[in-house]
Amino acid sequence: MAKLIYTAITSLDGYVEDEDGGFGWSMPDEEVHAFVNNLERPAGTYLYGRRMYDTMASWEVAHTQPGLSPVALDYARIWQAAEKIVYSTTLQIASTARTRIEGRFDAEAVSRMKQAASGYLTIGGANLAGQAFKARLVDEVHLLINPVVVGGGKAALQGHVRANLELLAERRFGSGVVHLHYLVKPLGPRPQPKRVALLVDRHQEHA
Repeated sequence: MAKLIYTAITSLDGYVEDEDGGFGWSMPDEEVHAFVNNLERPAGTYLYGRRMYDTMASWEVAHTQPGLSPVALDYARIWQAAEKIVYSTTLQIASTARTRIEGRFDAEAVSRMKQAASGYLTIGGANLAGQAFKARLVDEVHLLINPVVVGGGKAALQGHVRANLELLAERRFGSGVVHLHYLVKPLGPRPQPKRVALLVDRHQEHA
């Protein structure tokens, strides 16, 4: 069975966007970008929310831009080769190849995709990832933490969900970015509420 992996580039305080919706502070340098390329290279399918897809769709034509660095060109080829599924109630037509649109996130359908896929699946977008976490579909997490505090915005981990993680690997880059790779461990059964014994004064009981 293929894995579903969530990768996010975040601030130190855990945001993928600041309060103005900006994320320029998260643009990777060549070293980090090359690392991300190698993470993404085995992926067969990208799962996106609408906003993340709109952000990433420019990679469809990035190879036509003059002066594109070899690392960026490599990523463009990786991105173009993967299948894309976009979850949106408003998007009618995809602007990129190898892309289909789904009206809603269907956990059972994603589980079936994991069973059938040969390359692993990635999920992009904090809101969509929150749904996948809630459905217990996420197998691994890659966080690339930038040495910046933005004070608020869109959190990388959303949905009021709980997950137990095991650190598998870590790496520090020259820019100060830190990569953390986690395994998502299975959650145990939900704890049962404890019974509370009520003590009744015998004198009151027989009054």
